[in-house]
Amino acid sequence: MKTMETPLKKILRVAAALGAGGLALSRAQTPPLTTADGFAVPQPGHRFEFPRDHGSHADFKIEWWYVTGHLFADGDRRFGFQATFFRQAGPGGNEDSAEPFGSRNIFLAHMALLDVKTGKFIHQERLNRAGWDAAASGTTLDVSNGGWSLRLSDPAASQIELLGGVRAEAAFALTLTPKKPLVVFGDDSVSRKGADPTASSYYLTFSRLRATGELTLGDSTLRVAGEAWMDHEISSSQLSRGQVGWDWVSVQLRDGRELMLYRLRLAEGTADSASALNWVDATGATKREPFEWEVLDRWTSPTTGASYPSRVRLRTTDPATGAAVRLTIEPLAKNQELTGNLGGIPYWEGACRVRDDAGREIGSAYLELTGYAQALKL
Repeated sequence: MKTMETPLKKILRVAAALGAGGLALSRAQTPPLTTADGFAVPQPGHRFEFPRDHGSHADFKIEWWYVTGHLFADGDRRFGFQATFFRQAGPGGNEDSAEPFGSRNIFLAHMALLDVKTGKFIHQERLNRAGWDAAASGTTLDVSNGGWSLRLSDPAASQIELLGGVRAEAAFALTLTPKKPLVVFGDDSVSRKGADPTASSYYLTFSRLRATGELTLGDSTLRVAGEAWMDHEISSSQLSRGQVGWDWVSVQLRDGRELMLYRLRLAEGTADSASALNWVDATGATKREPFEWEVLDRWTSPTTGASYPSRVRLRTTDPATGAAVRLTIEPLAKNQELTGNLGGIPYWEGACRVRDDAGREIGSAYLELTGYAQALKL
């Protein structure tokens, strides 16, 4: 008997398929203004206006605000955290509806926290319709899902307030302040996602934010400080056919630079030519460089049976010197799998350290691995 896909699973599958971290490609033909179902398509030469473009874009089918980071507290305590907010156009599309609740947008959110000292990893998902405990402003950054929220508190300084947590086990209230200018990944404002002229996104990133605030664990509250990374992507299309998953990593080096890499995996195990690595220098300028990805170790999930890369060596070129660089991405805990209990899409998203060839820790990273428990069917 054929298994029918529920509307909820379809929404979560599409959201996950679109959220891999801005898949850039070389320039393609001029895109149409809309997709076949009437949603907007990113256009070359777009000029962003803030704070408006930090907010929601109802004419696009899907967008997400994605924050990951590393926090430190007294007593050698270290934590990794993830906070993700998705907006997906509902069955009513982008048309007006007389229904007061839930006709236009559906909101998904993920939260996760790693306590490095204990190795404990906890996570939670929420799904709500517009008007039912979830919303996103169209004029500024102000998204919420239940008691979780991400809001622009000071437009002049681009300062952001994040409230999140995991059930009754943990809660965090963080102030995120950019340490360098906003980055726009892609060519001429557009990040290409495949050969289809509609397959693209606007991809906005704060690659280094100062994070300060409080983390509550049970009855204890800790003052924490660290650094975070934030993506905001706006899209109406899917990834290319034949891709079964992706490997995505954001790296924050101690020399003040960052790099972002995505490796799109094809069914036969090779990487799609759309895969790319971008460096971000101290001023926020980006430079694309070739890369090689080598899996050094693997971890098998006792929950899903998926075998994930657990330690990875990255080879690329340092754009500042032209010299070859080798970086090792090493998880702070092997089990950082979000098992997809709500949507049925397990993936691995975890805090990592970055080492050089001499084994010295030279930065922090967040690694996302999808399509290992099951191939993504686009």
